[in-house]
Amino acid sequence: MPICPPRRISKTRKRKRRTHDKIVMPGMNVCPNCGEVTLSHTVCRSCGFYDGKQVKTIKEKKKEE
Repeated sequence: MPICPPRRISKTRKRKRRTHDKIVMPGMNVCPNCGEVTLSHTVCRSCGFYDGKQVKTIKEKKKEE
């Protein structure tokens, strides 16, 4: 004998339960030093600055022409 749910779950109740599962875009900021878009609270990949200070040295890629 299969066990059935006693009542139908409403759309609102179902959607309330699933609200934390939605995909959220990560926080993006513009680097004040170089203007690149970076993730918040991370070192800028293009210039190596974080919180107005040089944290990492970035080697420039050589363009082959």
